[in-house]
Amino acid sequence: MVPEQLVLAWDVSGLVAGVDEAGRGPLAGPVVAAAVILDDERPVHGLADSKALTARARQRLHDEICARALCVEVAWASPQEIDEVNVLQATLRAMSRAVQNLRLKPARVLVDGNRLPTLAVPAQAIVKGDALVPAISAASIVAKVRRDAWCMEIHQQYPQYGFSTHKGYPTAEHLQALRLHGPSPVHRRSFAPVRQCSTAP
Repeated sequence: MVPEQLVLAWDVSGLVAGVDEAGRGPLAGPVVAAAVILDDERPVHGLADSKALTARARQRLHDEICARALCVEVAWASPQEIDEVNVLQATLRAMSRAVQNLRLKPARVLVDGNRLPTLAVPAQAIVKGDALVPAISAASIVAKVRRDAWCMEIHQQYPQYGFSTHKGYPTAEHLQALRLHGPSPVHRRSFAPVRQCSTAP
């Protein structure tokens, strides 16, 4: 039996999970984190930073990733959790949950950005990793597609805010809707533009 400390050594071969998030900047809705373990035997072509892709390309790649990857896991941090612990900590929590819930345990984890969530396996933060590492690109696409789908659904409930177009980001349209209607239950009350429009809708 191989000692645990050797199993977790950096030079060991094994599964690699890519992790990324979508939704840190918006004034409303969850942060969505995704963890993806790609299958080298079933590659997904055309992976890139989700922000560099069209919505149609993201959806196509999302479906391919879900069909071909060894594991795909998504975790959410709600607006309430974001308000309680701040958006960075909520994001790291969501990333940690996504990795913990993977059906297969990775030997190491590669995370987009410069901060690491608390994990039980070796991990490395990679700035601009969503454009450099295929598994992180895949995670960025999954997170973005899932969060955009949430925005389309919530638009049906709160059409006056325009979530289907701005996806919760602080556009002029969104800020005007906040001033007119006040925050909805899915807005992040700790964010300054929302706090300044705290009259209930």
